[in-house]
Amino acid sequence: MSNLLIGEKPLMVIPALAVKIGLNEALVLQQIHYWVKSSTHLIEGRKWIYNTYKAWQLQFPFWSESTIKRTIHSLEDQGLIITGNWNYSKMDKTKWYTIDYERVEALEDRNDELTNPQDDLSIFSESEGEDDTSLAETIPDHPSESKSEQKIPTVEIINYLNENTNSSYKPSTHTTQEKIRARFREGFTLEDFKKVIDLKATEWLNHPQMSKYLRPETLFGNKFESYLNQKSSNKIYREEDFNLDD
Repeated sequence: MSNLLIGEKPLMVIPALAVKIGLNEALVLQQIHYWVKSSTHLIEGRKWIYNTYKAWQLQFPFWSESTIKRTIHSLEDQGLIITGNWNYSKMDKTKWYTIDYERVEALEDRNDELTNPQDDLSIFSESEGEDDTSLAETIPDHPSESKSEQKIPTVEIINYLNENTNSSYKPSTHTTQEKIRARFREGFTLEDFKKVIDLKATEWLNHPQMSKYLRPETLFGNKFESYLNQKSSNKIYREEDFNLDD
């Protein structure tokens, strides 16, 4: 019998969930759910688990650590998982994870309900695939999004960023699209994106250290609202004043 057929504990994914949030994200979310269910770490009314990226790679050996990190960041941006640091030592940066099950349930609307999720189940062996991009390219990029999300002006936003920062970012990049979607889900508008780009370009473009942060993952990340509402200041910032990397 071939070793490539299921003879070990498989990874599972519901295709309808993969269509909504991405295949990589659906696989990781399902795996986190598996471990959270049996967790004994109850903190602030939620069950939590903890893991390093290297340890996650043992469960997803067909992905690189960077792919796993991007996938987890995407789940954070979508609000589907909550992360924290509940380690005894604050020097220990091992991430803790739990799931926002209310946000997951909100993915199901009345017109697109999973009536029989077990009939819509795919299984992936942990030994399948070696290319860390192959699974990500299997599912189209959210083809069944709501009409409002399909109208998100990603191309216009990235073109505006490129024009104002002398950059050449691509609007087709998965991480960029996810961060823009996440901000639109929170109620921000095209004008908000342009305002943030204008503010930070004025502040950082000619700064030798900060200019490198004029990038989608920084501008459109979790600090987006802070950037949008920042007050004008004559203070000269140093790179060490910020923690901008995801």
